[in-house]
Amino acid sequence: MKKLIIAAVLMIGMTSFAQEKQAGEKGHKMERLTPAQRNEKHLQKLTSELSLNEKQQKEVGTILAEQSAKREAKHEERKKLTDAQRDERKAEMEANDAKIKAILTPEQTKKWEELKAKKKEEMIEKHQDRKEKRAKK
Repeated sequence: MKKLIIAAVLMIGMTSFAQEKQAGEKGHKMERLTPAQRNEKHLQKLTSELSLNEKQQKEVGTILAEQSAKREAKHEERKKLTDAQRDERKAEMEANDAKIKAILTPEQTKKWEELKAKKKEEMIEKHQDRKEKRAKK
C-alpha cells in the first residue's frame, strides 16, 4: 500500500513538473526572421496544408512577397510618424520649460532643473527594470 501511494505521489509530481516546463517553453521569444524567411516559412506551411502544386506555390509566393513589401512600407511610415510625433512632443516640452523658467527665480530655476534630472533618472531606471523583466521571460 505504501509503495502504491509513493508511486502515485511521484507520478503526480512528475506530471505537474512536466506541465510547468512546457508552459515555460511557450513563453520563449520567437526567432527573428527576415521578411523573405517569413514568406518562405508561410509558403511551406500553406503548401503542406493545402497540397499546393508548383504553379500554385509560385503564385502564392508572389502574393506573399507583395503583402510583405506593403507591410514593411507601412511599418516604416508608422515609424517615421512616431519620430515626427516624438519631435513635436519634445518641442512642446521645451517651450513649456522655457515659459516656466521665465516665471521662476534663479534659485527656483536651479531646483526645477534638479527635479527634472531626478525624474529623468527615475524614468531611465524604470525603463531598465522593464527590459530586465522582459529578458527574464
